[in-house]
Order: sequence, then C-alpha cells, then structure tokens
Amino acid sequence: MSEASSSLLEVRDLSISFGGLRAVERFSLSLPAGGLYGLIGPNGAGKTTVFNLLTGVYRPDSGTMRVAGERVDGRKTHEIVRSGMVRTFQNIRLFGALSVLDNVRLGCQLRRQHGLWASVSGSGRVAASERAINERCGELLELFGLGARRHEQARNLSYGEQRRLEIARALGTEPKVLLLDEPAAGMNPKEKLELMELIHFIRERFKLAVLLIEHDMKLVMTISQRITVLDHGEIIAEGTPLEMQQNPKVIEAYLGEPV
Repeated sequence: MSEASSSLLEVRDLSISFGGLRAVERFSLSLPAGGLYGLIGPNGAGKTTVFNLLTGVYRPDSGTMRVAGERVDGRKTHEIVRSGMVRTFQNIRLFGALSVLDNVRLGCQLRRQHGLWASVSGSGRVAASERAINERCGELLELFGLGARRHEQARNLSYGEQRRLEIARALGTEPKVLLLDEPAAGMNPKEKLELMELIHFIRERFKLAVLLIEHDMKLVMTISQRITVLDHGEIIAEGTPLEMQQNPKVIEAYLGEPV
C-alpha cells in the first residue's frame, strides 16, 4: 500500500496568498492512521493559516486535501467536519451560557441522520437518534471527567476543564483526524502533563490521527512522532523530534539553540 493510500490526511502543495503576499507555499503532509504529528514554527510562520485551510475557513489558491481518500479542498467547514476532520482552537470557543452537556451535544448533532420530515413527524427513528446522541455525550463526559458537571454552564469550568470539554465536543463529531491548535496555551505545568496523557489516551481510545500546533517545545518534542517546521509559510524541515532538535535550519529559524 502506498503512503498516500494509507494516510488519513493527505495534503499536497496547498498554497494561499493574501493581497499578493504568499502566506502558505506548497504545504504538503501525509498523516497516517494513529499518527501524532506536530506543526511548529515562529510566530507568523503560517501555522494557523494551514489549519484554516485544512478546515475550510480559507479556500486554497491551489493544492489538494483528502480525508480518508475523500477530496475536501474547497469545501465548507461543516462539510469537512462531516468528512471526518475537526479542530480545536488556541482560544477556547465554547458556548459559555450553555451547559457542559449541550456543548457536547452540538458536536454529536452533526452525526444525526434523520431529515426534516422525520423531525416533524416525530418518528421512532428520531427518538432513537436522540437516545444515541445522549448516550454518546454521556460516555464522552465520563471519559473526560466531566460527567458530574454536565448540567453546569460551560463558563463555570476551570481552564483545564474547558479545554477537555472542547476536545470532547470535537470528538462528538466522530472524527478520523483531530487538529489541536495550541492545546497547552495558558496551562500550568500540571495541566500540561495531564494534557500530554490525554492526547495519548484519545489517540489510542478513538483510533485517531492527531496533528497539533504547539509552542511548548517540551510537550511537542515529547509526544510527536514526526514534526513539520514552517517558516514564512514554507516547510523548512520535517522529521523526527530528535532530527528537528539537531537541524541547523530549525535551530536558526525557531529554536535558537539545540533543545
């Protein structure tokens, strides 16, 4: 089997410009099932722009994206989510006034299969779908240690709990690929350690491929199998964490000294 056919996320030569400025230039990545890859680079390198391209926030000028073999470049965000790729954000984007449970339900709702007529007629299929969603939400909240707080408003959770809730909501969409945008931002050392354990857990428990942007070099070097390094929108290096720690281009552009 070729690398492309075995990859859950296959990106080839993705590019975009803003007002004549090339923000991302020919970005390519092959993320296999079970892969846990990191994307790093200095501020302004184009990392978040790559995530916005992957999730349909921006439409690429050129290049292709496939999720589990299905081409998704140029599609809208909700269509990409339904194809199996979902993200979290550096700045947590929960619905603070909604309950913890309802935040996760929003993710699970994307998997509802019944149509408008079934909803209006109140068929048994709708009831079965609602039960399945509630069961799924309950399982996710228990797994993430939030079961006892399901009826509280999301804004009342601690920062670390809100981060777990955001990931639980993303998992409610039943993704194949999970994109984590600086998940350790704002966390203390204890929370970062718990986050590392959580990322390993969800990758193994849900059989996901994970791609994360992260500035915490200890975290990204510890948990990533491979790392891609961006600078000024271009890939300057990719390889294992050890190779990136010793790469002169990476040291000069980002690390400053060997890690």
